[in-house]
This record gives sequence, C-alpha cells and structure tokens, in this order.
Amino acid sequence: MNQETLNNIKDYLINLKEIGINELPIELVRADTEGLKSGGQTYLSAEQAGRLPEADDTVWAVHEPTILRTLEDVRKMIGDCKKCRLHQKRKNIAFGSGNEKAEIVFVGEAPGEDEDIQGKPFVGKAGQLLTKIIEAMGLKRDDVYIANIIKCRPPNNRNPLEDEISACEPFLKEQLRIINPKIICALGTFAAQTLLKTKEKISSLRGKFYTYEGIKLMPTFHPAYLLRNPTDKKYTWEDVQKIMAEYRKR
Repeated sequence: MNQETLNNIKDYLINLKEIGINELPIELVRADTEGLKSGGQTYLSAEQAGRLPEADDTVWAVHEPTILRTLEDVRKMIGDCKKCRLHQKRKNIAFGSGNEKAEIVFVGEAPGEDEDIQGKPFVGKAGQLLTKIIEAMGLKRDDVYIANIIKCRPPNNRNPLEDEISACEPFLKEQLRIINPKIICALGTFAAQTLLKTKEKISSLRGKFYTYEGIKLMPTFHPAYLLRNPTDKKYTWEDVQKIMAEYRKR
C-alpha cells in the first residue's frame, strides 16, 4: 500500500471521528513469514491508521473502509446519539424524511413537540403549512426531502445552543452530501445562519440565492414564524417562486 492510499484512509477516518465515529469495522489481511492470512474483522481508529504500517516484521494491507452512501447509513451511524444534552429529554430523534434523490431539500431549525413524538420533522402545525407551500409549488412531500439542523427537540422549544448545533450539524452535512440536491431552502434564522456561517438576520438574508457546497441555497421565513405573522406569507411565496424558477432552469 502506498503512502497516498494510507493518507486517504487516514483523512477519511479523521472526518468520521469529527462526526462521532471513533471506530470502524474493516477487513485486515496479514502478511508474515507463512504467507497471507485473513485477519477477519477488526476495528481501526484514526490514530491507528496514522501509525500504519507497523514498524515490525508484520505488514498489514488495509482494504478501503465502507463510505456512508445512503441516508440509512447516516441514521445507523447516529444510533442513540448522546453527543449533546438534548438526548436527556428527547423521545425520538427526528432524522429527516422524504426522497433520498430529491432535487429540493428543506432545512429547518429543530423538532417541536409533535416531531419529538413521531420522530419526523415538520409534522405539527408548522409542518402542515410547509406541506401547503410544497403543494403550491406543484410538488408533494414525497418529492422533496425535509430535515432540521438539530435532530432532537430543545426543551420547551427554546432556541438551539451553539454547542448543540456544532454537535448535530455534521449529520446534516452527511445527509446533504448524499442527497446532493439542486436547491436547498433554509427555513428560518438558525437554518440560514448555520448553513451560510453568518449572523445576518433572516429578514436580510431571505429572497436571495447563496451557495452551500456548490448548491444553490434560498433562505426564507420559517413556517412557525408565518403562523405568528401571516402577513409575511407573501414574502415566502416570493422566495418559493424564485426557487421554482431556478429549479425549472435545470
């Protein structure tokens, strides 16, 4: 195995470690004086990858680790996540729902009470309004994908804290990488600010396209905000029309 391959494996394992995976099952094949022998299944950490090959008479050939290729892979990786304090009172993780090959992804803030109970994003009153918006676009919920920055409900629906966002955002990044949509619609302040790495208010961000990892991103008001401020629905509709105009170009 050459040094470039070793470095690629090390970099990948370090990336996994950043999103909470400290060990990964891979296949090792051992070469010694008796010839090649199967080592079966074992666990290789990022630190161990950095030390390969060992400075002794044993040479280990490392097969490429399995890459997260599906949303189900990401969900299994999350497991019973306890990376932040929100796990203490949650009922369910609201991972995401919709079409894994969606061309439009909606990203909100965090689950509410209904989402916590059902383990799905946007199923309460705000979710019902989002469904109407999607249908007004000429689409169905099954055509798009819906997720949140935070997968667990903050107590009393308070705003998510910075360390909670930092703990959970890598999971969303993996979801977006796998889906690779044409357009992301960021719903509300926390979704827009997190994805765009800005402190600008949603009122200043909305209505314009930005870029996230090469993907067009349109911020707009969160449906929960629109329920409290129905006169601003017209602005979200303007934003949605821009999304559909961009969508039809492709």
